[in-house]
Amino acid sequence: MGTLKRATSLNLQKPLQMVREMDGKRLKPNPLAEERVKGFLFEDLGSGDITSDALIPADLRARGQLYFREPGVAAGLEEASAVFTLLGCDVDQLALDGAHVEAKQMLLRVEGSARALLAGERVALNIVSHMAGIATATAEVVKSVAAANPRTRVAATRKTLPGLKYMQKKAVQLGGGDTHRLGLDDCVLIKDNHLSLLPSVAEAVRLAREKVSFTKKIEVEVRTREQAREAAVAGAEIIMFDNMKPPEIGEALRALDSEGLRAGRLFEASGGITADNAAGYASAGVDVVSLGSLTHSVRALDVKLEISIVGRIKA
Repeated sequence: MGTLKRATSLNLQKPLQMVREMDGKRLKPNPLAEERVKGFLFEDLGSGDITSDALIPADLRARGQLYFREPGVAAGLEEASAVFTLLGCDVDQLALDGAHVEAKQMLLRVEGSARALLAGERVALNIVSHMAGIATATAEVVKSVAAANPRTRVAATRKTLPGLKYMQKKAVQLGGGDTHRLGLDDCVLIKDNHLSLLPSVAEAVRLAREKVSFTKKIEVEVRTREQAREAAVAGAEIIMFDNMKPPEIGEALRALDSEGLRAGRLFEASGGITADNAAGYASAGVDVVSLGSLTHSVRALDVKLEISIVGRIKA
């Protein structure tokens, strides 16, 4: 932290003084968000912003206004606020993360050292554009799935980038989706590679039941109707249809229902699901559709930070 502080002449040790007013409620910055963005600032600033330090007077004060250039779901505003707060700026968050916002609607107002605004600009924009892109894409899928089957939940997968999982999963949640597992310790998920090393689905479920706490649910990934039946008979609480087409899934669910094996379980469809075909999987009758594309290949939203001069910083 000392290197960053010296290089930018900015006080990263400044106490958290920002208090925002929104709908009559006093909102304080999230310390967890600050901890997560510190590393991003260190990575980007290196030994200092040599361009701004060379061109911009140290006592120049500026104001930044952040907005989307297109409609979308707000996400990452809390993290962007933390970026500028750490750099000693005053921040007003004008919209809540998770809100549907219009193009050019002001979302964040930042005021402070011009050098500080420029130092945090790209980190803040990268976070907001990525998280808002995920939240917006998730909201669109949630809407289409709800129209096909109101009982089906849209979820992410573990296909997240190392170091960004928290923000990517949070963005899915802000868009109305489910985070699914946050880590390997969340629940038992018996996948194809596990099964390739074990004699049967039933044995895998038995071992998990024997060795894992009763507080953890057991989910089994299946690729055939026969595997789905075996998992249900073995006592799996969640069955994931992996890379199976909606008609196959529908047949499997009807077969399980006919044997009394469907009630009391959750059924998930995953693999090959996109924004375009998610509704078809929901119509097959599953409780959850999970899409890796929500985090690994979503389009970033177009976000802008306009900066203008306010005056000089008083000594």
